[in-house]
Formats: sequence, C-alpha cells, structure tokens
Amino acid sequence: MERSLVSVVAPVFNEIDVLDAFHSRTSAAMRAIEGIDYEIVLVDDGSSDGSWEHMTALAANDDALVLVRLTRNFGHQIAITAGVDVAQGDAVVVIDADLQDPPEAIALMVERWREGYDVVYGIRVAREGETRAKLWTARIFYRILRRFTNIDIPVDVGDFRLLSLRAADQLRELREKDRFVRGLVSWMGYNQIGVEYEREERFAGETKYPLRKMIKFALDGITSFSSLPLKFASWLGYVASALAFVYMISVFVQKWMGYTIEGWATIMVAMLFVGGVQLICLGIMGEYIGRIFNEIKPRPIYVLQEVRKGGPLGQRGTPESRVGIEPATSPRGT
Repeated sequence: MERSLVSVVAPVFNEIDVLDAFHSRTSAAMRAIEGIDYEIVLVDDGSSDGSWEHMTALAANDDALVLVRLTRNFGHQIAITAGVDVAQGDAVVVIDADLQDPPEAIALMVERWREGYDVVYGIRVAREGETRAKLWTARIFYRILRRFTNIDIPVDVGDFRLLSLRAADQLRELREKDRFVRGLVSWMGYNQIGVEYEREERFAGETKYPLRKMIKFALDGITSFSSLPLKFASWLGYVASALAFVYMISVFVQKWMGYTIEGWATIMVAMLFVGGVQLICLGIMGEYIGRIFNEIKPRPIYVLQEVRKGGPLGQRGTPESRVGIEPATSPRGT
C-alpha cells in the first residue's frame, strides 16, 4: 500500500504547560496508524509564555515537527488557516493543542478518509470539565446558527476534523478575513461524515475563549453565513412603524372624543421604543458594514515570521520557502 503523508495542524497560544503531553500523545497516535507518514505543524499564535522556545527545543529532536511562528496574536481561526496553508500532507487534521480533542481519534478519521470521504469531523458526544452555562450556550449557538444559515453546519462539532487534499486546497482558496473555519468547510460541500468522540477536560492551562471572544466568534459565524439579522432589523422597523401608526390613530380618536391625557409619559415611552429599535437596527447594519470594511482592505490574513523544520539541523525558512503568504494556488501548485 502506498504511504500517505498526514499533516496534523495545532494552533498554540500560551500552551507551554501542554506542549510536552500534546507532542507525546499525538506522535504516538500517528505512529500507530499503518501506512502513513506524518508531520505535526505547530502554529505559535503570538505566545508570550515561552511556548515558541519550548517548541523549538522539541523540534530539535523530532524531524516530524514543523514550527510556524506568526508575528503577533492573530486569533485561533487565523492560526488554523496559517497551519493549513503550510501543511504538505495528502490529508490535513486540525486539532487544538489543549488535548480536549483526543489525538487517538485521528486514526478513525484516517480510516474514513481512506473510504473516500473528503471531510471527517468530530462530533462531541460528551464534554468533560465544562460548566453548565458553557454547555448550554454552546448548544443554543449551534442550533441557532444551523437554523439561520442556508448551509448544513453540523451541531456539536468544533474545528477538530480531517480534510482531504482537495478539501484543504479549496480551503486555502477562501481568504475572507473574519473567519469561521467550520462554516467554511461546511460551505465547500464534498463528501462529509462525522465520527463521535468524548471531549476531555483541558489538560492544563486556561481557556483561550473567554466570554468576549465567544461572542465575537458567534457573531463571525452568524454574519458570515446568514443575512437573517439584516432581515430581522427590517422586520423590527416594520413592527415599530405599525405600532407608531396605531398609536397615532389612537391619539386622533382620543382628541376627537375630547379625552386626552396630559403629561410626558406616553411620549417618552414612544420615543424610547422607537429610538431603541433604531439603535438595534443600526448596530446590526454596523456589524455587516464593519465586515465589509475589513474585507476590502488589501491586507494578508496573517503575517508569518518564521517557518522551521524539526530535526538536529533545525532548518529555518522564510514563509515563501514553504508556502506563499497569499496562496492563489495551493502549496502543491506550481
């Protein structure tokens, strides 16, 4: 059987306490899969805790490691994009470095890939070590997103997935800046299938998705794949106008009957209601306009500082020596 190269891409942001365990478990899991060679692409997303130095120490003794260093913290979804751009595999696996997604599940993903599937995503049947509030909000978010969009985004599915070469190449062509990777992968189509796994408790460290980032992540997902919030703003405007028209008629009726109530209460309620509706609509439109503004700026999605191949020689390279910064063609292209 011809051997295939499988790339494992893992974003790293201040994960120094996890790196040894992640490297050990992932390497063991990949060695256990028959008929493949592998590389582990670690993307340092602007870490400040010494993660990069620890990664280089690991790479000195493991030529399967490929280290990617971004010039600053660009965010989790962009770090995934950088890793996929650099990866050279016939298949690319995206996984977080915190060991909540078990590397041992990659074997089942590879098996499904060999059966002909282009995308194999992990379905979380259990989530250890997470609060009820986090579980509840995640459940609501995935179902709202699926209902709002016109593409089939699986529920209870994160970024842990395998992409075939043609799926990874297609993802490299999608260069929008406010990225929601799992939505982009669903939008591409291809043959997709899920495999179930139990998500483990974080091995060490703290979550890199506080409430502020979770809200932004949710907004990116909804606004990237649905125009329903804009329609909601229109409906809200129609409702406010209808209520104002009804109230205007009631004022005329009261005036005609000689029954009027003096005072500011009614006027203030009407003004606050209409003003609130206007601000909500402006806020929704502002979210979309802000994303349009972001997309039209001719900046790259990220900036690579260094790409380093593991091994005793510790080979370094410029970004262009491994992959173009703006891959209009894939790294396997011309």
